[in-house]
Parts: sequence; structure tokens; C-alpha cells
Amino acid sequence: MNKPIIVIALALLFCACGQQLPSAFTQSDELPQIYPDYIDVTVPVNIAPLTFLMDDDSEEMAVRYSFGSEEIVCHGSESTPSIGDWKQLTAAAQGKAIQVETYAYKNGQWTRFKPFNIFVSPDSIDPYISYRLIHPSYISYEELTISQRCLENYDENVVYDNMLCGDDINGQCINCHSYQQYNPDRMQFHARQNNGGTVIAYDGNIRKINMSNDSILSPGVYPAWHPQLPLIAYSTNMTHQIFHLTAPNKIEVFDTESDLIAYDVEKNEATIIENDPNELEVFPFWAPDGKSIYYCSAHLEYNDTTTSKYKLKEFISHYDTVRYNIYRKRFDSSTRQFGPRELVFAADSLGKSATLPRISPDGRYLMFALAEYGVFHIWHRDADLWMMNLSTGVAQPADELNSPDTESYHSWSSNGKWVVFSSRRNDGNYTRPFFAHINEKGIGTKPFELPCANPDYHRLFLKSYNIPEFMRGPVTIKPQTFADVLKRDGEPIRYVRKSGNK
Repeated sequence: MNKPIIVIALALLFCACGQQLPSAFTQSDELPQIYPDYIDVTVPVNIAPLTFLMDDDSEEMAVRYSFGSEEIVCHGSESTPSIGDWKQLTAAAQGKAIQVETYAYKNGQWTRFKPFNIFVSPDSIDPYISYRLIHPSYISYEELTISQRCLENYDENVVYDNMLCGDDINGQCINCHSYQQYNPDRMQFHARQNNGGTVIAYDGNIRKINMSNDSILSPGVYPAWHPQLPLIAYSTNMTHQIFHLTAPNKIEVFDTESDLIAYDVEKNEATIIENDPNELEVFPFWAPDGKSIYYCSAHLEYNDTTTSKYKLKEFISHYDTVRYNIYRKRFDSSTRQFGPRELVFAADSLGKSATLPRISPDGRYLMFALAEYGVFHIWHRDADLWMMNLSTGVAQPADELNSPDTESYHSWSSNGKWVVFSSRRNDGNYTRPFFAHINEKGIGTKPFELPCANPDYHRLFLKSYNIPEFMRGPVTIKPQTFADVLKRDGEPIRYVRKSGNK
């Protein structure tokens, strides 16, 4: 074992605010234990400062971030560079790496750890993401928000607060916010139970739509905006949940029935895309050129189809054998008709189930979540992210992104250089947003956690981040405006049967 080396610095290093690095310390050949783990990550040039702290019992720390003649020195219980200094440093280092030197004070002496790098990509990231913040307690789901966060600083504000429409007796769940081409002026979200309906904001016009219709299985649930047309694809779902007593997965969410519909925002009418009674179709997503739609489907034939009660009972008896494959259907924008389904990825041939297909903006790669069974992988600890090269058809696990715990919801940045995904890798209970750079070969870098002004924020925050979505800018509609619209009666849709779907 190497003996520690005692180093006496010949000079003191100062930052602009007068802080200094230790002049005497023990040199360690080990990397520091820090939280969040930002060691050797790749970040976009416009990301907020990466703050961190020592993840041990150190009493104090000092950190030097440097590139060329630029440097930042932080001193105290945590490392929190100012936004101005950080922007100057990342601008200088883009395309190269910032070196980070970490010192920790413990038992009356300083230790300098092996330096590490933060690689700064010249590829910028969309300035905003939005997500649903919810307690993973199963009983307080009404106390939730759709919130948005600026990735270039730490500003976060509420898009919609569900409690604005709640009271002591009645409430609702809100979910599935989404945007057309990252445009915050074209968005939608869905409410269930009290005040149920779909809220659609489209270039300043905010409406509540009632999609309930005798010809449709249910109101639209999981949405996908067409990249150019005022058209949203939805899955319609008969969703249920059960709780596990001893299994590592705490809860099971599943559909006993599900179909696909297309909703025309301007005409306020819906048509069926796919409604095979022996298929569970879910999670639609359009190709970037708008000429095809991808989705997941599981084959399921019920012995007793007379009532939903018997379907549920039969489904629960073998819920862990239901596996979804990924399909696509060609789409003719001039006729609004869909072609026959084509198999894209046969997850069931691997004894697996695939969900959440997402196509990169350049149309080259398909990212999806894979687990042993089922459709709601956010509750499956074995869920991992996979990547398929659509030109070769080769699919493989995105090992560089995955962890021993859950990886699930994910989305691509508008330039296709970054992905954000939900992971439970920290503690197995709470999902946090992680980001990774994706290169030309579809290979990702080591993921980094959403930076916070307080580096320990996520270990103290008792809500999960669900459905992280990139945005080109913030939603400017006030939460109360959304609440006022949601309290209204929804506009009933018109169902149109088209014979062109195959």
C-alpha cells in the first residue's frame, strides 16, 4: 500500500472572492466520494453549475475548477460555483475538459484527492424541462404539480398545481403533459376523476376537451403530438393497479384493454388508429418526419370477455406473462390514413416487454424501456433503457445509461444530442432526472443528475420526478388560468369512423 505523501504548497491559490486552497495536505491516489456523482461526466456548455458535497464525514471541503487560465475556487461545506463564473469557465472549456481538484478536511488535516474531469460538450441542451412532481406514497397523488425548470440556472416554477381544483372531498389526478415539437405554446395534459378531461393549449387558445365517447374505449391517456399537423395520437386505456406484499416491485400498473386513437385539435374530432380486441396498444410516438407512428402492443386473448370484472380477474392471474412488442404504422398526411402494422422489435422473443418508444430527432435511433413483463416500467426495478439503430435494426442495452435500479421515462433533446430519463438509482424509491450525451453512433456518456443550487436537495426532497420532457422555453400560461379551464365542462368530441385504416 502506498504511503501518504505530505505536500506543502509553494503558493496560495485565490479565487475572486478571496477564498484559498489549503497550503498543507495529504495527497490521496483515490477519487473523492462526492454527491451528486459528477466525476468524469459530460455536460452541455449551457448547463447550470454542478454543485456537490463530500459524501462522507468530512468536516469541510475546498474545490478548484480550472481550465487554462480560468478557475473557480469554492470553500466550505459544499462546492457551489456562481452562475456567472461557471458560465465563463464552461464557455472557455467547451469541447475540452474542466479539471476538478477536491480537498477535504477531517481529523485535523486536509486531504487532496485525485483530480477528475468534467467534459464540456459544445452541444447545447434545450433550456427547459418539465415534469410531474408527486409523492410515491400511493395515497396522496392529488397533491402534485406539473413544474418546469430552467437548465441554465436553478429557476423552477409551477405550470399547474393540482390542488387549485381540489377540495376536502373531491379531487383529481393530472398526468401526461406533452408538447408539439418542444413548443411550450402547444401543450396538453390530462385529468382523471373530478374535473376530468384533457386540457389543450394551442397558440394561446386554451380548451378543455371531453373525449368520452361510446365509440372509444376511454378518454385519451398517453399522448403523442404529430410533429407538423394539429393532430395528437392517444392510447385509450382501462388502467388498474395492484400492490405487491413481498415482491421487490412495490406496485403493478396495467391495462386490461387499450386502443389507439387520433385527435384533430382544430376539428375537435377523433378517429380510431388501432383497436384489435386481442391486442393491448399503448404509448404512441410519431417519427420525426410524421410519416409513421410507433407504438407498443401485447397480444392477449381473454377466455371470458363478457364483463370488465372477469377480464380484470383473468388478467391478474397471469399479469407477469404479458409482454409488449414495438410496432409501427405508415401514415399518409394527405388522407389521414394509416397502413398495416409492422413489427419493429420483438421483445417477447427475448422473454421481455418493451415500452415507451422514442425516436431521435434525426430519425436514426429508437430508445425504449425494457423489463421482464408488463407496461408500466417505472415500477419495475429491472427496467433498463435500450437503443435500436433503425437503419440496421440492431438493438442493444444502453449499458452506459443503466443502473441496478429502474430506468424508465425518457425523451430526446430537440437537437438529438442529449437524453433525459427518470432513474431510481439513488435510493430505489424516488425517481430523479438524469442526462446523458448521445454521440453519432448512438452511444451515451456517463449520466449526470439534474444540478441543484443545494447539492443535497434530491436526498431531502420527498417527491418523484415523472415524465421529464424537454422544452424550447417556459410555459407562460398561469396555473390559475389552467385551473379555471379545468373546472369548466369539457367540449365533447366528434367521433369519425374512417374506412381507410388497415
